[in-house]
Amino acid sequence: MAGGEPPTPGALLCALLWAAAAAPTPLGGGPGGSPAPGAFGRLYRGAVNISAERLYAFAYSRQPGQVDAVRVYVNSSSENLQYPVLFVVRQQKGVLSWQVPLIFRGLYQRTYNYQEVSRTLCPSEPASETGPSEQIIFVDVASMAPFNIAYELLVTRLENFQLETNKPFNFTASPSQPQYFLYKFPQDVDSVIIKVVSDAVYPCSVVSVQDIVCPVYDLDHNVEFNGVYQSMTKQAAITVQRKDFPGEQFFVVFVIKPEDYACGGSVPSSIHGNVNRTWNLQRTKNLQVTIVPSINRSVYIQAMFFSFLSFLSFYLGSVIVAFVHYIRVRRKASSGRLSPEDGSGIVTSSHPITSSTPEGSSYGAIDESSSSGGRQLSSPERGPPAGSDTDSSVEEESDFDTMPEIESDKNVIRTKVFLYLSDLSRKDRRIVSKKYKIYFWNIITIAVFYALPVIQLVITYQTVVNVTGNQDICYYNFLCAHPLGVLSAFNNILSNVGHTLLGFLFLLIVLRRDILHRRAMEMKDIYTLDYGIPKHFGLFYAMGIALMMEGVLSACYHVCPNYSNFQFDTSFMYMIAGLCMLKLYQTRHPDINASAYSAYASFAVVICLAVLGVVFGKNGMWFWVIFSMIHVLASLALSTQIYYMGRFKIDGPDSDLGIFRRAAMVLYTDCIQQCSRPMYMDRMVLLIVGNLVNWSFAIFGLVYRPRDFASYILGIFICNLLLYLAFYIIMKLRSSEKLLPIPLFCIVATAVVWAAALYFFFQTLSSWEETPAESREKNRPCILLGFFDDHDVWHFLSAAALFFSFLVLLTLDDDLDTVRRDKIPVF
Repeated sequence: MAGGEPPTPGALLCALLWAAAAAPTPLGGGPGGSPAPGAFGRLYRGAVNISAERLYAFAYSRQPGQVDAVRVYVNSSSENLQYPVLFVVRQQKGVLSWQVPLIFRGLYQRTYNYQEVSRTLCPSEPASETGPSEQIIFVDVASMAPFNIAYELLVTRLENFQLETNKPFNFTASPSQPQYFLYKFPQDVDSVIIKVVSDAVYPCSVVSVQDIVCPVYDLDHNVEFNGVYQSMTKQAAITVQRKDFPGEQFFVVFVIKPEDYACGGSVPSSIHGNVNRTWNLQRTKNLQVTIVPSINRSVYIQAMFFSFLSFLSFYLGSVIVAFVHYIRVRRKASSGRLSPEDGSGIVTSSHPITSSTPEGSSYGAIDESSSSGGRQLSSPERGPPAGSDTDSSVEEESDFDTMPEIESDKNVIRTKVFLYLSDLSRKDRRIVSKKYKIYFWNIITIAVFYALPVIQLVITYQTVVNVTGNQDICYYNFLCAHPLGVLSAFNNILSNVGHTLLGFLFLLIVLRRDILHRRAMEMKDIYTLDYGIPKHFGLFYAMGIALMMEGVLSACYHVCPNYSNFQFDTSFMYMIAGLCMLKLYQTRHPDINASAYSAYASFAVVICLAVLGVVFGKNGMWFWVIFSMIHVLASLALSTQIYYMGRFKIDGPDSDLGIFRRAAMVLYTDCIQQCSRPMYMDRMVLLIVGNLVNWSFAIFGLVYRPRDFASYILGIFICNLLLYLAFYIIMKLRSSEKLLPIPLFCIVATAVVWAAALYFFFQTLSSWEETPAESREKNRPCILLGFFDDHDVWHFLSAAALFFSFLVLLTLDDDLDTVRRDKIPVF
């Protein structure tokens, strides 16, 4: 070397190789462990045995800041599993080894053997020198076989190892020939989405994102050891953030699995013998990967502002409506022209109550010739004014029930052919109001005890996902899953804020009505008030809490959506539907509605059935038979109670046959003797249609056995609620009652918003009924602000639809506030 310059690594390598090696032949490497110089892109053929191995050395020059990748292709025609050919690749900072035939193991001890293998060597770190540097790779080929085994070796440098932003890249992979590539974050990008697509569903593959460390886990048995990964059929997407990779770069690894059962393919049969061994199964898959920038911080801020402002506008609208209504009432009250069309929801002090209700008349009586046999019900002792109507726990129902004759009278009253509201609102208002407020306090208790373990569980789910990197645990829409902090899909959680905000707004509206009603009661004697629908707000408060909790639990479910926690998203939906039906029934049956304890116990039974359906409903025919029988019998029992206004009792002699004798007597009297004309025609029509709908659901479930059992039960609840609401509105109009502007607007808004919401609900973006890979085939990009997907829009619209639905129930009978209860029909 001139000038005393030190020799370069390349010169040292050449001197070492040519001085120590015998003359190499084109068919093999250096004998006796002496390395033979290798050339990239040249195919080497040779043979090895227990006493003869081959060693190759490959040298290349790397430019500063450049990452070079080398791929090694090997092949052996030997099928002898006792004596495989061993390949060991030594690099500057690592060793990679494998055998040929390469063996993959599947279910039931199946083995899949491949004689052709290619692996990408872990690239060394970019050079920090100012000039080029030399790199050396040694490939050692050996075998313990007592006879020669032929092999082929090809080492190449990858030209397209580094992926570029927004530039699709196509390649091919197989179980024995995995692929991985490098990606570096651009300077102005903090988050990217790796999108992988394929035209073929199978073979099943795995996409993994791993840090720049060696070794790279790129085989089926170890790809899950490091990084973030998800299985794939035709589509996969992984969101990667710069903060998770200190080096601001990562590997994208693609592995083809030897079997397809993990992606929903057929499960291999359990057989034994040599048939369990498969050679060189053709499982090549063409893939395309594209890395695109994800959203930046400003989009997160815009989405949060949009979410809160959209629903805060409902608060503004409610304030405007309340203010306008207040001005109208004040003006008409001052001019003496207050009319029922104002829809105040209360009986104002301007109504001439005392003139139409003479002193001494009994509360709840229809007239002088009421159905109680002409007897006047003695008015209860005067209690405190309405303003002191308290819910003290020491006040029991027995303290106020000073009308014991009601129990004997109601058997007669409730069997009248034509019932009026005064017949079913005979109990002391304070007793009934206190009874319905138990709904409110009970649902708060249920919410606390239900939500706390749910929150703890979903936090554990999210932690497991973050620690293991297994993205097959949660069924997100990965093409529109925007992480924030430890949350993987913050957008799905944020979109549930509408349920909480609108639920709280509904509580405020109910509270306003409650306060106005109490003030009105303070101006008139509560026991002489006999106008309009009885005002009991306990169920409305419970509905507001249920709507808020639906938002909380839906957000918890979407922290990590999967089949085992779907009941979190539906439990309070059952309660909302049930409470709405109870409220609708309570409106004209205030004295005979279900107690809070029995109602919530029924909801608990429904939720238990939902859990059992998720566990056993997939393949258990016995479960569907039992559930269908329970469904039909419950429909018949509830129909009987509704038809006879709660006065149907199966009693008789002490013998067991007395029960059946009573049932046969009722069936003969009401269905055979009076078959041409039922005593309660309107109720009979509703119950016949309702039973047909429920029996249809039972038959459908028994025949098709839907896998989404929770949604199946929810559909039963919603259909029954819609049927009852439609019946109520039709009967209201049939009775010459009116729909005021506010409830009419709410009905139209409810119908429109529900129609739009259901459209987005049926845009299925994922499905835990399938495997995670199959679910990802349904993933779609965001459609709103680049942040929310179709399911998020469903959350927004369903919250608004439920809010309008609640307002319908709250305002539907405002037109009756100036109508005597003995003129309001019961249906």
